[in-house]
Amino acid sequence: MIHDLQHRTDDRSLGDLFSDLTREMKTLVRQEVDLAKTEMSGKLSRMGKNAGMIAAGGAIVYGGVLTIIAGIVFLIGLAIPLWASALIVGALVTLGGAYLAKTGLDALKEVDLVPRETIETLKEEQGAVNTLRRAA
Repeated sequence: MIHDLQHRTDDRSLGDLFSDLTREMKTLVRQEVDLAKTEMSGKLSRMGKNAGMIAAGGAIVYGGVLTIIAGIVFLIGLAIPLWASALIVGALVTLGGAYLAKTGLDALKEVDLVPRETIETLKEEQGAVNTLRRAA
């Protein structure tokens, strides 16, 4: 598009040139917005998939973990009162769950949602437009 503007003859007025530049810039901005939407959609899709996997894994493990915890409570309950056994095991499980939740949240925070490719392209195109303006 910008390349086409450079090869046209000089028989057009300055107003025509700026009109063409404006039209081309509108098209360029629309294309960049579409690129940003596509880039963000891909990133959000991956993020959603990862969050879904975390939830599904948690739901599947949940039943098994509850059974194991109950067994541990009863096993320790053979040596100390059952209420004390449940309290100790409950505290340990809570600490373990808090650690896993923090690890998952930290991993989600590392996802980069900034459309870096689009930003870089816009910077390059802005430089080209500035060059054309100076030449006109």
